[in-house]
Amino acid sequence: MGRKRVVGAVSALAALLLLIGSPVAPSAQATPDDGSTSLDSARNDDTSPTAESSTTGDTSTASDPSRAYVMSSTPFNGRERLKVWSPAMARPVTVDVQRPASSGGSSRPTLYMLDGAEAHTEESGWYAMTDLAKSAAGDKLTVVTPVGDPHSYYTDWRAVDPGVGRKYMYETFLTRELPPLIDGEFGGNGRNAIAGASMGGVAALTLAVRHPSLYRGVAGFSNCANISSLQNQLLTSWDVSRGGGDAANMWGPVGDPAWADHDPYLLAEKLRGKTIYLSTGNGLPGKYNNLLGDPVDETFRGIVGELGSSFCTRQMTARLSSLGIPYTANLHTTGTHKWGYWKDELTVAWPVLMRSLGLR
Repeated sequence: MGRKRVVGAVSALAALLLLIGSPVAPSAQATPDDGSTSLDSARNDDTSPTAESSTTGDTSTASDPSRAYVMSSTPFNGRERLKVWSPAMARPVTVDVQRPASSGGSSRPTLYMLDGAEAHTEESGWYAMTDLAKSAAGDKLTVVTPVGDPHSYYTDWRAVDPGVGRKYMYETFLTRELPPLIDGEFGGNGRNAIAGASMGGVAALTLAVRHPSLYRGVAGFSNCANISSLQNQLLTSWDVSRGGGDAANMWGPVGDPAWADHDPYLLAEKLRGKTIYLSTGNGLPGKYNNLLGDPVDETFRGIVGELGSSFCTRQMTARLSSLGIPYTANLHTTGTHKWGYWKDELTVAWPVLMRSLGLR
C-alpha cells in the first residue's frame, strides 16, 4: 500500500474515532468523557407556542407562531435561560444568554458558542467544562449558547427524521431567527463571532462560510472542516446515526451536492476578511490524560480522534494559505480529543475572538 493510501486510511480511522470519542459534558445521565450518549436527556421538550407566555411584552408576537419570540426567561447559573419559539422548527429551543453585569445600557457584540456532538439539556459543555463564564464576565459582550439537540450539526435538515422525531432547522434558527432577538431584546449591536469544538467547530465554520455577512470572527477547535470528502460523509452519516437519525434526512445520501454546499474547506474563500482561529492537538497524550487512571478505550478514542482532527485542521490551514487568507492556528504537539484541552484553548483564542468583535 502506498504512503498516500496509508495516510488516507489512518485519517479515516482517526476521524471515525473522533466521532466515537466525542467528549460529553457532565449531566445526570452521563459522566464527563465517558463517551456515552443519553438521547432522552439530550432532547429538548416540545412545547406548543401557547404553553408559556412571552416575556417580551409583545402579545401580538406571542400569538403568532410564524414569528420567533422569547417564550420565557429564567435565571440560570448567572445567566438567562431562554425558551425561544422557532417558527422554522415549530417548537421552542433552549438558549442560554450571558450578559455583562454592568453594560450601562449600551449595545454590545455577541459571541455564539456551539457544543460538540454529545450536547445535553443541562447546559452547554462550554459552561460545564470550561471557564467561558469567567472569560465572558471580563468583557462587554453577550454570549449565546444553544442547549441540547445532539448530533444535529446545527444545520437545516431537509426532512423530518423518524428516528429523531423532528426536523432540525438550526441554520435558519441561528442565522435568521435568533440574531434579531438578541440584537433587539438583549443589547446586541450586530457584531457577531461564532466558535465551537468538534461537531460545533465544523458547524461554526459552515455557518460562517454560508452567512459571511453575519460573522466577523470564527473559531474551530478539533474539527474536520472538509466534511464533504467521501470518508467524512460516511463518518458523519454514522455519527448522525448514533443520535438515532439518518443523514440522508440532513444533507441527502452520500454524494448529494448538498454536502459540498456545506463544506467550509471547499467554500473557504467566503472566510476572506474574517478573523479565523483554528486549533488541534495531535493525539499524543498530554497533561489532561492519565494513562494509568483513565479508561483505556477512552484514551485510545481520544488519541486517534485527535489525530483525525490534526489531519483535517492541517488540510484547512493549507487551504487558507493557498488562498492567501490570514488565520491564526494553534497546532499542538500534544493533546487528545478532550474538554480539558478545549478549556485551555478557549483561553488562548479568547483575545483573538474579542479582537474580531472590536473589544481589543
